[in-house]
Amino acid sequence: MADALVTPKDQAAQGRRTALLGSLFLMATSAIGPGFITQTGQFTYTLGAAFAFAILISVIIDIAVQLNVWRIIGVSGMKAQELANSVIPGLGIFLAILVALGGFVFNVGNVAGGGLGMNSMLGLDPKIGGIITALLAIGVFISKRAGVALDRIVVALGVIMIVATLYVAIVSNPPVGEALKQSVLPEEIDFTIITTLVGGTVGGYITYAGAHRMLDAGISGPEYVKDISRSSVTGIIITGIMRFLLFLAILGVVATGVQLDTESSIAGQAFGIAAGEVGTRLFGLILWGAAISSVIGAAFTSVSFLTSSKTSVAMKNGLTIGFIVVSTIVFIIAGKAPATLLIVAGAVNGLILPVGFGVLMFVATFLAKSLLKGYKYPLWLIIIGWASWLLTIYLGVMSLSGIAKLWAG
Repeated sequence: MADALVTPKDQAAQGRRTALLGSLFLMATSAIGPGFITQTGQFTYTLGAAFAFAILISVIIDIAVQLNVWRIIGVSGMKAQELANSVIPGLGIFLAILVALGGFVFNVGNVAGGGLGMNSMLGLDPKIGGIITALLAIGVFISKRAGVALDRIVVALGVIMIVATLYVAIVSNPPVGEALKQSVLPEEIDFTIITTLVGGTVGGYITYAGAHRMLDAGISGPEYVKDISRSSVTGIIITGIMRFLLFLAILGVVATGVQLDTESSIAGQAFGIAAGEVGTRLFGLILWGAAISSVIGAAFTSVSFLTSSKTSVAMKNGLTIGFIVVSTIVFIIAGKAPATLLIVAGAVNGLILPVGFGVLMFVATFLAKSLLKGYKYPLWLIIIGWASWLLTIYLGVMSLSGIAKLWAG
């Protein structure tokens, strides 16, 4: 009787909510990768409680960026590269190549992170762990209902990572009051670090992961603006929560004045000191969850730039599997990239961000009538969008000298 009361409209609404949940978690978990964990550990060790300010500013910028990215792509029903081609023929191809190549480089690091995570969690050889991680990610796209599997897995991984990090954050007993104070009144401000955080959470392929998944799920058009906006903000908030919890977990150890080995994982050492063997295993679980979700996100999003709405699902899944396989082969041959390289890559992403985002803002400002189906784009969003775009350029310039410094460090 209860089933009879469920109408097709109700089923469609439930399906839309599930797809949007999966899309926002895909964006969040794509951002929470091995580089995310490496950055958070090293920057917490460098700045201490003052790192809270960098986290807060980066989250605000991320929200401004994703509010616009999701709305423009969602209302138009067109992927970023298609919109770029509509502005300047060929620009979309350039953007697609840029994002796909960047996604590939990061995916090698993601597979490596999966291997290191399994090593900390189960004691497996990192290369074996990387291969297992890649095979599990491939399993998502082999599934007959790959879209549904993707949505459910990224949500589960996101929840697991947050809960595990919360436990260590409590055990490490961080100076929460000091962290909250310095989130608004910092003793030190580092623009390079802020740029790196922004580049690592909304730069490169990550910018478009959730929005492109939303389109693949069939959600587009002005009528879904509220759902689209809510999902974009929620995804960034989830990323921010994870960053802040990870920061607190590490800060609890750093605040004691203990000296950590900067050549090894700061986060891994902090988890081990805070919670012993359990902490080390939990760090492995978090690193592995971050890695496999990013493998999935990087592969899906990169391939979404190389295909169109006319490409069959089988072809998309096949290309995605191939993307993961090649990334894994490169990882096996080249081995793990240095932790510093992951940080520098995040900063470089911050420099690339203005290109694609600038194109989308141009569409919203000048081409809404033709490309956004006559939707009247809110003036306040245009203002904060362009302001964020200018800020990403400024932060990118500020980071240029810092990239060499980070590389040398």
